[in-house]
Amino acid sequence: MAAISMFYGLIIYLYQYDNIRHHIPHIHVKYQGEWAVFSILDGTIIEGELKSDKVKLVQAWMLIHNEDLLANWELAKTGQPIFKIEPLK
Repeated sequence: MAAISMFYGLIIYLYQYDNIRHHIPHIHVKYQGEWAVFSILDGTIIEGELKSDKVKLVQAWMLIHNEDLLANWELAKTGQPIFKIEPLK
């Protein structure tokens, strides 16, 4: 598990070899004891929940960095090193 970005109290994770359970490109997000799994493809929550204002921040960040997220997903699913992504400012 690697944190790829942090902003506004949100921590964004991408796990190595994590394509078995959800079968789609996704990220894990934690915020003050809450967590959710977001699809990289469309920004929807596929598991868990976060406050709606935090969901909007994550979705905006994902839209801005979609190409980077997909590139990181390709690296992570084969166990290669992944890179950090700029936070939402």
